[in-house]
Amino acid sequence: MKAFIHQHLKILDRYIIKKYLGTFIFTLFIVIAISVVFDISEHLDNFLTHNRTIFEIAEYYMGFIPFFIDMLSPLITFLAVIFFTAKMANQTEIVPILSSKASFMRFLRPYIIAATLIFIVSLVGKVYIIPFTNEIKVRFENENGFNGEFNVKNEVHLQLDKSTYVYVQSFDKFSKTGYQFVLEKFDGDKMKERIVANSIAYDSIKRVWSMRDYSVRYVSGLKEKLIMNLSKDTVLNMQPSDFEIISNTYSAMALSELNKRIKQEEIRGSGDLKDMLFEKYRRFVYPFASFVLTAIGVSISSRKVRGGIGMPLGIGLFLCFAYIVVDKFSLVFAIKGGLSPFIATIIPNAFFGLIGAYLLYKAPK
Repeated sequence: MKAFIHQHLKILDRYIIKKYLGTFIFTLFIVIAISVVFDISEHLDNFLTHNRTIFEIAEYYMGFIPFFIDMLSPLITFLAVIFFTAKMANQTEIVPILSSKASFMRFLRPYIIAATLIFIVSLVGKVYIIPFTNEIKVRFENENGFNGEFNVKNEVHLQLDKSTYVYVQSFDKFSKTGYQFVLEKFDGDKMKERIVANSIAYDSIKRVWSMRDYSVRYVSGLKEKLIMNLSKDTVLNMQPSDFEIISNTYSAMALSELNKRIKQEEIRGSGDLKDMLFEKYRRFVYPFASFVLTAIGVSISSRKVRGGIGMPLGIGLFLCFAYIVVDKFSLVFAIKGGLSPFIATIIPNAFFGLIGAYLLYKAPK
C-alpha cells in the first residue's frame, strides 16, 4: 500500500493530503468533544430524572456522535481547508508551487483526492451506518423527554389501500385511542360500505384495533342496510405512530424501510411524503458538499493577504452559516412551499457550486 501511494502520489500530493486530513480529523475531534460536553450539561436533568445508568448514557452517545459527525463533516471540511491553506499561503508555500510550472488545477488535485475520501466515507455512513445510530439516538431522546411531549395530528385522512379510506378527528397518544372514526370502502367511485365509531383503540398486545358500539352501512345501488351497536377487533393497515409527530423519525430508518414507507405514503397521503423524499434524496446529495466546499475553501484562502489567516477564516465562517441557512430554507420550501424535494436537496450544493466555480476562476494562478 505504501509503495502504491508513493508511486501514484507525489510529495506535493502527500503533503497536502496529510495536512488536509490531519486538520480535518483534529478539528472534528475538538468540535465533537465540545458538542458532547454541551449536550451533557443540557440534558443532565433528563438523565437524572429517568435514572439512566452510565452504560445507557454511553449507548446514547454512540448514536449522538455519528449524527453530529455526519451533520458537521462538510462544514468542518470547509474550515479545515481554509485554515491550513491560508496558513500555507501566509508562510509563502503556495507561491513556489505555482511558480514551478504547476498549474492551479495540479495544485488542486490533492484537495480533490482528500475530498473524495471524505465523500466516500460520508456516503457509506449516511446510507448504511447513520440510520442505525440515529435509531439509538432518537429512541433514547423520545424515551427521556428530550423533545418534550409528543405532538399528535388532528383531522387525519388516510388511504389504507386503493379502495379504503379512513378519517380520525383526534387521537390520544397515551390511551392510543382515536375519536370520531370513519372508514369508507369504495368500488371505483361508488361507496359500498361505511363504518362510523365514536372511538377506536389500539391493542398493542394483540396488534388489532378495537371498535365498540359502532355502526356499519352497506350500500348496493339504491339499497342500503344499516347495522348498529356492533363490537369488533380488526386489523387495519395503520399504526398509532401514524397519528404522532416524533422528531427525526425518518432519519432513523434504513433505506429499505424508508423506501417502503414512501410507497405506503404515496397511497395514504397523510402529508409526510415530502419529508420522507427529502430525507431519502439528502442521504445521497449531502456528501457532495465536501467537493463544493473544498473548492470554495481553496479559492478564498490560497492568496496571501495582509493580516494572516484571520480574514479567510472570517469569510469561511460566514459562508458556513450561509450554507446552513440555504440548506434549512430549501427544506422549508420543499415541505411548505410546494418545491420538489429533489430540487430542494440539490439547491445548496448547486448554489454554492456556482460560487465555487467563480472563485476557482478568479483564484491566483
